Amino acid sequence: MTIAAIDVDPQQTFTPLCPDELPVPEGDSIGQALNAQAAMAQYRVLTKDAHPRNAVWVVDSHEKMLQPLSHKNADVTWVSHAVPGTRGFETIPGLPAVTDYDHVIWKGIEPDLHPYGACFHDLQEKLSTGLIEWLVAKGVSTVIIGGLATDYCVKTTALQLQKSGYFKVIVNLSASRGIAPETTQQACADMKQAGIIIAQDLTALQTLL
Repeated sequence: MTIAAIDVDPQQTFTPLCPDELPVPEGDSIGQALNAQAAMAQYRVLTKDAHPRNAVWVVDSHEKMLQPLSHKNADVTWVSHAVPGTRGFETIPGLPAVTDYDHVIWKGIEPDLHPYGACFHDLQEKLSTGLIEWLVAKGVSTVIIGGLATDYCVKTTALQLQKSGYFKVIVNLSASRGIAPETTQQACADMKQAGIIIAQDLTALQTLL
């Protein structure tokens, strides 16, 4: 069995370290668990949001967020976050350098694209990032996913990988954090319904491999 561990957007923009961006409670605390799940895998993948300041979905305050947009590949408004060159773009403390990963996906670079999952650049899921193809080429049969946030990019990435039909998909909750308990619970229910395995912690994860 060939395993890949995927660190989904473990960036400071999604942690209390960047309170003016999109802080996820305890988002900066998952580094150790991500490293532990990577130790169980042959390959380690990093995904990172990489957004321009002039993106069509950018608004200037949190109060204006989550308003629907008419753009085909940017569904709602967000405050600016994960801009390359800023602290928010950087990964959380304790993770390897980008060059120490086996594969890296940058997403949302175009100003009119705001994908959540790591497998496609567009919301219609037609333009591949190459992640699925890379995993298949490496002979990966099982993927372990952790990162930020459980109820958005972790969920969407897991669903995309599951839908591909190539992998056994496991989401490690101890290496993930969600924005809110209600939406995180719903995300877990949606993933389970799709056939994704949910591991509560590293001990449970080990029994699944």
